[in-house]
Amino acid sequence: QVQFVESGGGLVQPGGSLRLSCAASGSILRFYVMGWFRQAPGQQRELVADINSSGTATNYAGSVKGRFTISRDNSKNTVYLQMNSLKPEDTAVYYCNFQPPSRRYWGQGTQVTVSS
Repeated sequence: QVQFVESGGGLVQPGGSLRLSCAASGSILRFYVMGWFRQAPGQQRELVADINSSGTATNYAGSVKGRFTISRDNSKNTVYLQMNSLKPEDTAVYYCNFQPPSRRYWGQGTQVTVSS
C-alpha cells in the first residue's frame, strides 16, 4: 500500500520561500511521474507541477512557472517542491500524488499560508 506524506508547509510572508517534501512509503515512486497539487478554500484541486520518473523533465502551471521548482530523489523515495517569491494566492493545502493522480493515494497534505 503506497502512502504519501507531505511536510514543510507553514506561514510565510509574501516574497518568502518554502520547501515542501513528499515522502513515499516503499520504493515504487521511482517508476512513476509524480505531481504536486494544491487546493485553495472553495477551489478545485489543481496540478502545480509534475516531474518524470528520472527527474529529467518537468512541467509547471503558468501561475507558478519561474517561481517553483519540482525535483525528486528516487534513492530517498522523496519528491520536493521549492517555492520562491510566494504570493498570497499561493495559499492552499499542497498534496503530492502520482500524475495523473490516483484517488486512493491522496494524503493529508501540508498547509501553506502566505500572508503578512
